[in-house]
Amino acid sequence: MKKILIANRGEIAVRVVRACAEAGYASVAVYADQDADAMHVRLADEAVGLGGSSAAETYLSVPALLRAAADAGADAVHPGYGFLSESAAFARAVEDAGLTWIGPTPESIDALGDKMTARRIAERVGAPLAAGTDRPLRGPAEAVAFAEEHGLPIAIKAAYGGGGRGLKVVRDAAEVAEAFEAATREAVAAFGRGECFVERFLESPRHIEVQVLGDGRGTVVVVGDRDCSLQRRNQKLVEEAPAPGLSDAQRDRIHEAARRICAEVAYRGAGTVEFLLAADGTISFLEVNTRLQVEHPVTEAVTGVDLVREQFRIAAGDGPSFTETPVSEGHAFEFRINAEDPGRGFLPSPARVDRLRVPGGPGVRWDAGVEAGDTIPAAFDSLIAKLVVHAPSRDAALVRARRALRELDIEGPATVVPFDRLVVDAPEFATDGFGVHTQWIEAEFLPRSEAQQRPEPAEESGMRRFAVEVDGRRIRVGIPEALLAGLAGAADPAEPGPVPGPDPARLAAPAPGVLVRWLVADGAEVAEGDAVAVLDAMKMETTVVAHRAGVLRRELQEGDAVGADEAVAVID
Repeated sequence: MKKILIANRGEIAVRVVRACAEAGYASVAVYADQDADAMHVRLADEAVGLGGSSAAETYLSVPALLRAAADAGADAVHPGYGFLSESAAFARAVEDAGLTWIGPTPESIDALGDKMTARRIAERVGAPLAAGTDRPLRGPAEAVAFAEEHGLPIAIKAAYGGGGRGLKVVRDAAEVAEAFEAATREAVAAFGRGECFVERFLESPRHIEVQVLGDGRGTVVVVGDRDCSLQRRNQKLVEEAPAPGLSDAQRDRIHEAARRICAEVAYRGAGTVEFLLAADGTISFLEVNTRLQVEHPVTEAVTGVDLVREQFRIAAGDGPSFTETPVSEGHAFEFRINAEDPGRGFLPSPARVDRLRVPGGPGVRWDAGVEAGDTIPAAFDSLIAKLVVHAPSRDAALVRARRALRELDIEGPATVVPFDRLVVDAPEFATDGFGVHTQWIEAEFLPRSEAQQRPEPAEESGMRRFAVEVDGRRIRVGIPEALLAGLAGAADPAEPGPVPGPDPARLAAPAPGVLVRWLVADGAEVAEGDAVAVLDAMKMETTVVAHRAGVLRRELQEGDAVGADEAVAVID
């Protein structure tokens, strides 16, 4: 390998660009129109535009990514996490194009990325498992039948993908069918496939995961474990390593189960095996993520292992640089700094980052995808950066985390930083009496968060493309619309007229996104608080509820884009 195309964006693309520079590889960034001046584009050795503004047109487009690799002369592809990182079809396409795929074999992705096949493998090697189906559900009726046989709660999950998308926990039998439909929609939107399965849901469990590296020839080494129980909407917010409070027997059991599951498929590269740990000590295999995890830095901090460099080694055929689990030293936390408002139920908050002061000092690491002046686009996920702290003990790491979070200052978007500052002082998060679980935030902690000032909507610049001739060759050139507007000049604004007051009938979108489904008919009578529509906002579904009773008249059709505070409907 000499030149690596990074088929991703944001923070993980920056992480891989830096690893390429240290390992002696040239890096190639790719970008959607609104990412043309993004941080990962600025830092890479080269950058190639993908020619579009949606994920489907860009970071999820296999033809666009392969064209970019060919145009740049790349000989390898690193997929990062999310997007196509767990797509066996993309991995095959990369290899069929004669490029090195920096990840598991397509066969391993098929086997472990399909959560039902992974369950069968886990059962075969003796890993602990909760009751569940081993094939896709054919429709909502099968989900209802499973709930009737095994009881509630149940979890309906996308068979492909991860990150909490396409996962719905159901505690009311009347909501099973709708949860199946919602999980299917999310799965199609996030991963391009809608197959779902169902399993018993362990109430109030911890989320424990094991980091592994495989050489592709049957040898798998466990690198360490993490606790990722602090989640909202089934997506992680705070992670730590090693997982606190595990007995030696529990740690040995999950490490060995993870190793056996991956060895069974001769796993190649970095991967994560996830488990649930119930309050009564029950352990259940959850899934395998056949990629690098967002939270990989906490394992790097306590082991000294550079997991991206290990991915490069393995892809080059050298295998991991060690064969035994490294000794874990100290404790590390990672805080995902998302552009979301916890006080409004973690509503996305795309906006321009007007000011950014980054914490520093001993044991502090900042992995970011944006700098001051950058805009967080509404089309993609809300992750701004990751704050990682490391110290000799968990209590010392908590002290360091409090200090670093006090230093961190972000102006522009609403962020989860105020929430993080509360979490590190919460008695349930203390080392003595650690009591958080995967539903803790929504069930117990969320009411403690106050809403933040709503930022101005982010102004995202699209691209205008023109055919031009350069040295006798016809090429297409993309120019940001904002630049074109500036070049054209603006006419003197007219005298402003009177500003009308707000329309009390207007039902505003709580966040920018795409209207994916109406839940009530046009002209229907609704009550205050009724769910009326579903938005896909920064890759998560957000429900729009009626702000008053009356007759609803739709202002949008399914598939239409809408900005924050723009009208979805009127209720007369």
